[in-house]
Amino acid sequence: MAAAEAAAATAGAPAPVPVPASSSSSSFLALEPRLQREFQQKVQRVRNNRAAKEELTPGVVYVGHLPRGLCEPQIHEYFEQFGTVRRLRLSRSKKTGASKGYGFIEFESDDVAKIVADTMNNYLFSERLLKCQFMPPERVHENLFKNSNKIFLKPSQPAVRRYNKIRSLIQKAKMTKRLLRKEKLLRKRLVEKGLDYDFPGFAAQELSIMRKNLKTSKKSKLNVSLSSQDPTPVCTPTVLERRKAAQVDDDAEDNEITLRLPPASVENAVQRPKKQPRKRPNLKK
Repeated sequence: MAAAEAAAATAGAPAPVPVPASSSSSSFLALEPRLQREFQQKVQRVRNNRAAKEELTPGVVYVGHLPRGLCEPQIHEYFEQFGTVRRLRLSRSKKTGASKGYGFIEFESDDVAKIVADTMNNYLFSERLLKCQFMPPERVHENLFKNSNKIFLKPSQPAVRRYNKIRSLIQKAKMTKRLLRKEKLLRKRLVEKGLDYDFPGFAAQELSIMRKNLKTSKKSKLNVSLSSQDPTPVCTPTVLERRKAAQVDDDAEDNEITLRLPPASVENAVQRPKKQPRKRPNLKK
């Protein structure tokens, strides 16, 4: 009986309007089938407005006073608890590759970035007070996060290897010539500007090296000519005189210290005075 009444009710009701399967609002149905198309348009309009409102503006936070052992993965993991971190850049030295102690973090939402700047400013982190500041969009440089997604590689220090490489005599001579030319130009500029300033420079060093080499060469020649251990010693009178003079100089340069003590005798010895007997007072009357 109930089934028959339900069948009669459905037979008298108007047929629902078919909804295309490709529609984005297929899960929503209007109360009146004839208003289904208008209802779908309203739903689509609301969804578009919501998507437009949900477009987030990214925000950048400056973080300073970072500890030394903190690198990109640790910073990313720590600040990920506040919100989605889009990009991260830790400032590093180009020579050593060590951290400079500050960096920049870009969050997906500027509201999250402001919260991070307010919360983490003057926060004690690993015995250091962090300094966090929100950066407005006009202060963010377009190349601030350039190559920030690349894995950091320690620099190979080409300048150090180039400076410490082994050079030939020709290369050393060219380098010395170039340095002397630069020094000459520098002295000329100082004179043109009226500065009376004298400094040793590379020219004085080159001159001292040349004098030192000249002295060593003269000494070596003199030692060769005066040496008596040579297989064919020279025995001319002048050479013999030089040899004797060299021996006298060697004796004069002897820095040995000799102490002369006076001879031990009875007269020179210090005699101690003899002890005299102590006089006792006479107590008898």
